[in-house]
Amino acid sequence: MAEEPTYDDRDGFIWHDGQLVPWRDAKVHVLTHAMHYASSVFEGVRAYDGAIFEADWHSRRLRESAAMLGFDLPWSVEQITAACYETMQANGLKDAYVRPVAWRGSEQMGVSAQRTKPHMAIACWYWGQYLDPGAGGLKLDIAPWRRPAPFTAPVQAKAAGLYMIATMSKHHAEARGFQDALMFDYRGQVAEATGANAFFVRDGVIHTPSPDCFLNGITRQTVIKLAKRRGIEVQERAIWPEELESFEQFFLTGSAAEIVPVGSAGPWNFEVGDLTRQIQKDYSELVRGKLTL
Repeated sequence: MAEEPTYDDRDGFIWHDGQLVPWRDAKVHVLTHAMHYASSVFEGVRAYDGAIFEADWHSRRLRESAAMLGFDLPWSVEQITAACYETMQANGLKDAYVRPVAWRGSEQMGVSAQRTKPHMAIACWYWGQYLDPGAGGLKLDIAPWRRPAPFTAPVQAKAAGLYMIATMSKHHAEARGFQDALMFDYRGQVAEATGANAFFVRDGVIHTPSPDCFLNGITRQTVIKLAKRRGIEVQERAIWPEELESFEQFFLTGSAAEIVPVGSAGPWNFEVGDLTRQIQKDYSELVRGKLTL
């Protein structure tokens, strides 16, 4: 099996500050502020059969995330969405993962960045299944790091800096033979996985942690709507680890991950049940235009 090419050495085009440039030429300076001080925000978007799912919602969130970090993007929601489609077309893709990213540039160095300019790039590529659950669901570790309090970081921004502990937690899990990690928050409550929101099932009711210190994902909000469409009760609330043993099913949601069942998290085990499979099916039909909300 051929080794996957690195992400800096591929054919194709990347949209960069309003222009499509050859993939290998999409570069930034080493003194870019975002590289040193994490002044960067991004989106993870999927396209199905040529249509980007919730494209404007993602574009709007990108602008909102940048504003939370103190820099305004000069591109409108409509312009960002159009650029995503332009990039897909340039690369001949209909089923794709689309990655818009925006950052403070190299115009100023230091913690203060008032003179930096906003920059944006959009890349897209075919990305198959992000997490493979197999027949029995994902095997999760318990992360050694916790989601921070909302008074310590802009937790509702999809900001690159907030993913540092996600990467560290995922690496820690993989080194121990797990596929991902379940993260608790600063209070010790259940939060999310390293890049996906968490849902639990007990007696036909869905329970999901309140997103008060982590990103309220677009897929998360979509799944809640899908569940309610079927008349399934959804409770958004605080969930403590001691409660995990009482849940029958556990699944993760995210634009990259989509809907993925979990078989175990630390010492707790779960089944891949009918409700999880139904949500998977409904989501698959929704993103492909076969179902509407």
